[in-house]
Amino acid sequence: MPQIPSVGPATKRTNGLPAPVMVIGGLAAVVLAVVVIGAMTSRSRRAVTPAADPPVQIEVPAPDLGNPPQMPSANAGIATVDQMAKPWSATQFDFHDSLSRERIAALLIRLPSGSATQPGGYWAMNLKAPYNNCELEYVNDLKKLKTEYGYAAKHPMVGNPCSRTVFDPTKLMSLAGNVWVRGAIVQGSDLRPPLGIELKIQGKDIFAVRME
Repeated sequence: MPQIPSVGPATKRTNGLPAPVMVIGGLAAVVLAVVVIGAMTSRSRRAVTPAADPPVQIEVPAPDLGNPPQMPSANAGIATVDQMAKPWSATQFDFHDSLSRERIAALLIRLPSGSATQPGGYWAMNLKAPYNNCELEYVNDLKKLKTEYGYAAKHPMVGNPCSRTVFDPTKLMSLAGNVWVRGAIVQGSDLRPPLGIELKIQGKDIFAVRME
């Protein structure tokens, strides 16, 4: 009998198609499905994400540097030369401490000597006693100095009602370090005179500059 030539191993078929064709076709379908799903997802995100609003620009006017506001001095104009022209005139004022931001009760006295246009013609002082919480007082009633302080004075004084100490505005007192301060103690147990305040005079205005 004649021999039928062999054509190699038989190719398996599935549903009438060779197996390699089926595999390639399946991969193509998967790739196509991934592409379609990706496109749909991208469209969905673009549809959901709202468009950003354009930035709002606010115009801020430039500061006017032509005439900047002038800040008044905290201790400006505590008194005038005309107000303090009479010897032993006195006025109370608030001293603004630039370091502690405190408002301190203070007193300005026109001395009987010295020029009214010079700081040496005045004594400015802190009304709080240096080493206690007592508030000092200006006593121009000589009878009160005699009865309440037990001191016979010939002119007004500054007194500490707690310790009955009397300070003489016309006299100086030496402290440690050869420092001279006004308000010598003529009676009492206080350790030192009141804290003095430096003055400056411009024109007719009296300024409190700083406290010792």
